[in-house]
Amino acid sequence: MTTPVNEGTVLWEPSEEVKRQANITQYMKWLEREKGLHFDDLEKLWEWSVTSIEDFWASLWDYFHIKASKPYRVVLLERKMPGAQWFAGAELNYAEHVFRNATSSRPALIFQSEVQPLVEISWNELYQKVCTIAEALQAMGVKHGDRVVSYMPNIPESAFAFLATASLGAIWSSCSPDFGTHSVIDRFQQIEPKVLFAVDGYHYQGKAIDRRSTVAELQQALPTLQKTVLLPYLFPNLNAESYKNAMLWQEMPPARSELTYEQVPFDHPLWVLYSSGTTGLPKAIVQGQGGILLEHLKSLHLGMNLKQDDRFFWFTTTGWMMWNLLLGGLLIGTPVLLYDGSPSYPDINILWEFAEKSGMTFFGTSAGFILACMKAGTDPGKTYDLSRLRGLGSTGSPLPPEGFQWVYEHVKKDLWLASYSGGTDVCSGFLGGSVLLPVHAGELQCRSLGAKVEAFDDNGKPLIDEMGELVITEPMPSMPLFFWNDPQNKRYRESYFEMYPGVWRHGDWVKITSKGSAVIYGRSDSTINRKGIRMGSSEIYRVVEDIPEVLDSLVIGVERPGGEYYMPLFVVLRQGTELDDALKAKIRDRIRSNLTPHHVPDEVFAIPEVPRTLNGKKLEIPVKKLFMGAPLENAISIDSMSNPQAMQYFIEFARKFN
Repeated sequence: MTTPVNEGTVLWEPSEEVKRQANITQYMKWLEREKGLHFDDLEKLWEWSVTSIEDFWASLWDYFHIKASKPYRVVLLERKMPGAQWFAGAELNYAEHVFRNATSSRPALIFQSEVQPLVEISWNELYQKVCTIAEALQAMGVKHGDRVVSYMPNIPESAFAFLATASLGAIWSSCSPDFGTHSVIDRFQQIEPKVLFAVDGYHYQGKAIDRRSTVAELQQALPTLQKTVLLPYLFPNLNAESYKNAMLWQEMPPARSELTYEQVPFDHPLWVLYSSGTTGLPKAIVQGQGGILLEHLKSLHLGMNLKQDDRFFWFTTTGWMMWNLLLGGLLIGTPVLLYDGSPSYPDINILWEFAEKSGMTFFGTSAGFILACMKAGTDPGKTYDLSRLRGLGSTGSPLPPEGFQWVYEHVKKDLWLASYSGGTDVCSGFLGGSVLLPVHAGELQCRSLGAKVEAFDDNGKPLIDEMGELVITEPMPSMPLFFWNDPQNKRYRESYFEMYPGVWRHGDWVKITSKGSAVIYGRSDSTINRKGIRMGSSEIYRVVEDIPEVLDSLVIGVERPGGEYYMPLFVVLRQGTELDDALKAKIRDRIRSNLTPHHVPDEVFAIPEVPRTLNGKKLEIPVKKLFMGAPLENAISIDSMSNPQAMQYFIEFARKFN
């Protein structure tokens, strides 16, 4: 690599032709032609979109020709958070907007896995598969408002089942099969599903991982289940008779009629996603059919510049919101690329090979993957034909300047690299990219249209060119309708609106620059965010502290220079117990099998006690601040602690760490 670049160094600029053909340029011309609105640049357009928010979102309704069986009476009843009610009176269906694009022989999905060579699924086949599943669900008694859950990987069948569920107005929710039993039960049990789609196992890193017993455990733990549909993914001779009220995927009879689309209110739930807090069960986040429809059309067409002749990929599992966003490409008519397996098996080049074979035009991945390629010394631009690739997206964690530099030196010089930041909470991005703007190393190019992102100080004052709390000061249609089983929105308010009443605090440190770009510095709360997959510390504690030898524990995640993420686990052991290699392995294995492999700690340490507040809360954030270099007086008020002496261990550890 050549001389390292600094944050803010310009690495790419769009040509006049790229800017002229950009979807966002066409939208701006439409605004001028149809609405009499002229904007000199993207920043002026953004300012209008977050000031005249009703006019902006109404313009998207018109621009994207939203098909509604009943029109809306008003765009936004009241500007408030939480509780904003959008497009009251409108009735529509998300799946109907997917299939209005085409039923043709053009590819809709392109799929590959560790064991399945590349295969294309046409729009015609996609439609027929969705018809079949929708009819089967109706025969099972599924109607609008019922919950349908999936324990399947990133395979076409998951997409089929989701679209069928949405067409009926039922509510979708999914977990990836790399989630352990407890994690899945903690999520699905909350929403009381009627139907479960599940695989018998999956392949990862060249290994076949059996999930037959897990499916049986899920059935046992979900008493509301009336039917389970089993997909034989590992075992061709899988027998459904050993499961309660189960049938095999191939036993669903072919559809006898066309797809019908249940018309539902704009704010009718589309799906439930999960994001873990630091206490209690994972937050069951409910997002609406209309809000997601508009947000994804905006984000993918205007933000990511997707067109029908693109081929859109994001490496994801069905347990990450990027899977939901990825399928949004179908709303535009863009072929969506699915990959099931490890991004590093048989080696780190597998996804670059997939890019070449599939004719990929937009490659979405994580900052962690880019850094792993950099450390492995790969040179995909020389090894593979990436001539069709025009865009690369990075999310999950901040991409450091050296990651940007590696992309331009080893992938492609003429490539739009867009770093994104947002979250499960809105199933989209607050900050991202635009093909109208230059790419600066280490920076997110701009704030997303309709997302009034600011950096606040502790007193709620906006900051420019200084790090502050990432906040959203105006409502967005894809914000959660509510959390499942959250009376009076108590947990919803606590999650986002406690620090600044009426203002969404997201939990990231951000700097908004004077030129309108942004830099993300990581989580400001104690949620563990590893490889883009968030896990509440409480989930880790439940598993670790269930081990007889462990009395108490504390876990933190720290963003390090160079894009590394350090996740140590500290445990308090029973008297007479030694933290030897066997116990460390036991702890790691328990987390891997019950939660996810992504949240296995880097190191495990024994400590005398966990530092706590006077009311008994674990002090994760102050410990994290120490590890990030903050002096003790800025990290914690000792007077607020029940055991101040417990902090001494972490003070000494952090001193060595930094």
